[in-house]
Formats: sequence, C-alpha cells, structure tokens
Amino acid sequence: MAPDVQLEKEQRMGFFQTILVALVFLPLLMVASHNFLQNFTAAVPRHWCYIPVGDNATTEVTGDQLKIYVPMDGNQEPDRCLRFSTPQWQLLAPNGTSTNATEPCLDGWAYDRSVFNSTIITEWNLVCGQRTLKDFAQSIYMVGVLLGALVLGGLADRLGRRALLLWSLLQMGVMGTSAAFAPNLAAYCAFRFFSGMSTAGVILNGTTLEWIPSQFRAMVSTILSCSLTLGQLFLAGLAYAIRDWRQLQLASSVPFFLFFLYSWWIPESAHWLIVNHRPEKALRNLRWVAQINGEKLEGEGISLETLKQEEESSGTSQHSALELFRTAPMCGVTCFLPVPSNRFSNSFSFFHLALDLQRFEGISIFLVQLIFGAVDMPFRMVVAVIANRLGRRLMQAACLVLGGLFILASVPVPQDMEVLLITLTVLGKGLFSSSASCSYLYTTELYPTVIRQTGTGFVTMMARLGSMVAPVVLVARQQFPFLLLVIFGVAPVVSGIVAGFLPEMHNVPLLDTIEEVENSWGAARQLSEVVQEVG
Repeated sequence: MAPDVQLEKEQRMGFFQTILVALVFLPLLMVASHNFLQNFTAAVPRHWCYIPVGDNATTEVTGDQLKIYVPMDGNQEPDRCLRFSTPQWQLLAPNGTSTNATEPCLDGWAYDRSVFNSTIITEWNLVCGQRTLKDFAQSIYMVGVLLGALVLGGLADRLGRRALLLWSLLQMGVMGTSAAFAPNLAAYCAFRFFSGMSTAGVILNGTTLEWIPSQFRAMVSTILSCSLTLGQLFLAGLAYAIRDWRQLQLASSVPFFLFFLYSWWIPESAHWLIVNHRPEKALRNLRWVAQINGEKLEGEGISLETLKQEEESSGTSQHSALELFRTAPMCGVTCFLPVPSNRFSNSFSFFHLALDLQRFEGISIFLVQLIFGAVDMPFRMVVAVIANRLGRRLMQAACLVLGGLFILASVPVPQDMEVLLITLTVLGKGLFSSSASCSYLYTTELYPTVIRQTGTGFVTMMARLGSMVAPVVLVARQQFPFLLLVIFGVAPVVSGIVAGFLPEMHNVPLLDTIEEVENSWGAARQLSEVVQEVG
C-alpha cells in the first residue's frame, strides 16, 4: 500500500474531525458577516438638506414646514440633494407654486434615523456628490480579500496552514475592532482593507480538508460552506438588534479574539508536514489525533518509516506560484477551474445581488438579508449528496451550465412579470452557490499539498475580481442591461463545458505532489479512452 493511500486510510471521521469542523465553522460564519457588513453599516437612510432655524444651528426645520425650504421629488418625498435658494412661503397656501431656483445642501443633511441610529453614511455624509465613496469602501475591502488570497495562500504553503489561520484570526480581530473606532473614512477603509486580507486567510485555511477522509470531504465541505450562508442569517439578526454601526462593527469583530485562542488546539496538517520534510511531527500529530478518536496506529498503519518514504517521494517542499502553470496538467487545473467565468461569474452574480439589498425599497432590509441567506442553504446542501454520487466534475459542470441558462432565460422576460423574474434569479443564484460550494471541495482535491493553498488562493483571487467588478457593472447596467445579462449567462455555460475536461476526484486520496497531479490526468485520459472503446 502506498504511503499516501495509507495516510488517507488512517484519517477516519472520528471525534477529532467532528470537533475540528465545529471549531472552524464559527469563524467562517463570522467571516460571512464581515463580507456583507456594509449592507447595514453603510445603509443609506432617507435624507434631505439640513435647514437650521435662525442662528441656532442645533435646531432644524421639520414636518410640513420642510416643503418651504426643500423641493419634493416624484414620490412627494423631500429631495435628497437640493434645497430652494430662498424660502417658498407661498407653498403654505393650498394651491401655491414654487420657483425652480435651487442649490446644493450647503448646511449638510438631515437623516431619517427610524431604522438605523447611525451608519458610516450619516457620520461622514457619504451622500449626493460623495455617494460613490460607499462603493469605494466596499471595493477597498474586496481588494484586501483579493491580495490576501494571493499572498496568504502562498505563505500557507511555505509556513503551514495552522500558522496562517492563527495569524488571520488575530488580524481580523485587531483590524475589525480598530475599524469600529475609525476617526474618519480613510482610516476606516484602511482597517477594512486589512480585515479583507485576513478574511481570505481564514477562508483558505479554515476550509482546508486535509484532515478529512475522502468519502466525507463533500459532506464537510458542504457544512463549512453552509456556515457562510448561515453567517448572512446571523448578520440579519445581529444588525436588527444593534442599529449603531460602530457597535455592530465591534460585535462582529471581537469574537475573533476567542477564535484565535481556541484555534491553538488545531494541529498542523500531516500532509503538509510530510511534504515539508517533518515526518516526526506528522507522526506525533497523527498519534495525537488517533488517541482523541480512541484508536491506535498499528498493524498496517502509519509508521515513521512509511512517512519517510512519503517524504522522499514528495521531493522539494519549496514551490513557487509558477508551478500553477509550469506543466500542462497544472495549467489545465489552474485555467479550467477559475477562468474565464467559474469563480469570477459566481462572485459577480452573488455580490451583485447580495450587496444591493436596498433596491427592494418596499421590503425590510433585515428581511431581505434573511431571504437571501435562506435561499442558498438547500442548494449548498445538495452538493453533499450529488458530489458523492455523481462526482465533483459533473456537479461543477451542471451547476454552472444550468445557472447560466437560467440567467439567459431571464433576458426576454418583461419587467412586469416580477414573479417569474424573481424565480429565475433565485434559481440561478442558488445554482451558483452550489457551484461555489463544490468549487471549494474540488479545488482542495485538484491541487497537490505542496501548492494547495497557493492554487486555492489564486482561485479565490479570481472570485474577488468578480466581486470588485460588481459595483462597476451596477453603473453600466443602466446603458446595457440585456448585453450584461447575456455575457454573464454565456460565461458560466462555457466555463461549465470546459470544467468537464477536469479529472474526477471522487474517492481519490489527496494528492501531495505535482507528479501525482500529472498521473491523475493520465488516468482520466485512459478512463475516457476505455469508455469510448466500450461505446
């Protein structure tokens, strides 16, 4: 029995694995809260020009008298960005009319605080001419996630999964807490940038499945991806209870200090230790895990000799990001998986919807957050069943193709058919959620241990490019609505077809070396040839 197969055999789904999943589940849940935190901390309330009364700048005009100073919009609400140049006293009369002479809000703005006590919008007046700074702040966070995926993924392959997980949890706690005390927008964006970097580190190293046996990886991957969905539900409840943005930011960040403390219990991956020439430490970790599971490494189990054999077969432990493209099989994994549209389109479609909740003006923002979070749950849970029965490759390809087809099906639907449009949108979004969940699992299995986190980081980087483009497309959507729908409908279909050329990894031990990846592609080609001959 080969050493890597022996290692896979010894890793059972015992008490240790159960506790490990539970411990990783909680920080992933809170990471999801940070991803969508600006839905509430940057919510834009109703606002209008602040009109001071006399010389007392602390008192403002309110009620019916406001129409004397501020013009009404088409919904008979005070205009958000303009006021009359001179008071229009004639409007107090039943049939009074006003002049068209208006000016910007020279004295600032007044805000409706019936839903939120404060947001970064009300504190720093990010409205009217400054309204684009809201999307800029969110984009800065996404840039942080992108760079974190690129940098921390490579560092995890060099320094270990455990070290980067601990660092990311501590950084998230410190930077998230600092953002709650930011004195200005520039400081807030800086702290959110570093929070975004740590978000990538938590996701990359928290969802690593190297301690999970093959037959349970799909289930565990689904459970961990569901934590990202439950995080949206948790955020809705937390934001409903805490209406001040600083307190909400603080409540979402402080728990990471607790996660940092208890994560010291999590051992380093035995796979990583072996390929980095530390078989003695790997054996100690394996024995410790076996002891927690109430088992012993005996019989044909792992010994120091077999681990040294695995160490010798793994070759050098230092690999650069260029290894992702150096050989044809590795280039195939890297290019087919995230490009051109798999994770890019997933993130674009997801964040395009999930970060624009206030477009549903007639529905409570808290209820919309609950609905969006709940919709993803059944779709993500399907992955655990189908990926183990039909395989990762078919699951990934089917979700992408069907999700793209639902987007294309919505193109000719008239806007007044709201129920049909919402149904198609929900189905497409759900399928992209399933695809993203399967992608976390598939990426872990396709990349070898020596560059697993580097490859996963590259895939995550592509996903964040999609989330960064989403705010830009919200502007372009006004001029080219149908064209954009076609683009983001066709792209997943093409990506799904291309994903069909990836090797199947169901019931395959985790690959440790680049040579094993090349062998897996060779085995996939041989299987395809056999099927063609039988056909």
